[in-house]
Amino acid sequence: MASHLRNLAVAALALAAIIGEGGWRASRAASVSFADFSDVSAWQLNGSAAQATNAGLAPVLRLTPAVSYQAGSAFLSSPFAFNTNTSFQSSFQFQFSQFGGLGPADGLVFTLQSIGSGALGSAGSGIGYEGLVPSVGVELDSWDNGAIDSDSSNHVGVDLNGNIASAALSTNLPFNYADGSVNTAWIDYDGLVDLLEIRLSPSAIRPALPTLSASVDLTAILGGSDAFVGFTAATGGGYEHHDVLNFSLTTFTSLGAPASTNVPGPLPGMGVAVGLRFSRSLRRRIGAHGSSPIWGLTRPITPPCG
Repeated sequence: MASHLRNLAVAALALAAIIGEGGWRASRAASVSFADFSDVSAWQLNGSAAQATNAGLAPVLRLTPAVSYQAGSAFLSSPFAFNTNTSFQSSFQFQFSQFGGLGPADGLVFTLQSIGSGALGSAGSGIGYEGLVPSVGVELDSWDNGAIDSDSSNHVGVDLNGNIASAALSTNLPFNYADGSVNTAWIDYDGLVDLLEIRLSPSAIRPALPTLSASVDLTAILGGSDAFVGFTAATGGGYEHHDVLNFSLTTFTSLGAPASTNVPGPLPGMGVAVGLRFSRSLRRRIGAHGSSPIWGLTRPITPPCG
């Protein structure tokens, strides 16, 4: 009994130190986890989006079939609360396959928007995202749209307010979308320092370093309101299946979300040890990113591919 009380006291002191040091709180606002898409009743499917099967896998969320000039979106019917300092962690696996027409096109966008669960943007290079205002998107783009994509058909970008001219972009990916394999994405947002990080891997092992990071004031863009979370995709003169195999997301009001190692599956809870690790980690991240600019760019809309 005495030992148990001592352990509780140590834990309480450690937690108090974390709170006093940085104002840390761990209150989980919402969490969803889909190991597959055998049940899509929680989602609103728009345009070409549908439940599908692919190569003997469990049912997938197919945003577009491999057909020319399609656009599809899927958003969770219930919105998430995104207030000041809301953070989130999301992970999903995806696959592009059955390429045809002018070549693999166009890609998919992980999207947060406050329009509604029926939101759907334009086809072709619009990736089903173009025109969605207000919104923040992470595009996984398999089509070369010229200079706005750094002349790359294999890139990841951070898009704002329905604009597919990415505010931040990386072509340094660990895989090629056009190889037909299953890849994994981790998308983390720290609401305290307005930092969005994207990690990509051809495996289910989370990389230590982000593939792309950008300063984004999510609350300012979305208007400090509820937001609908989901995906958009499109095809043009080129096409492919755009499949999401699994998905998980957890929001927090804290100094950052906990890091998970593998997907799919539920995310871990935050204990004292996790809080201590993130308190130290966040201080390093603030030092590295605290002077980063807040993105809020607008650029011209471009025509669809093909």
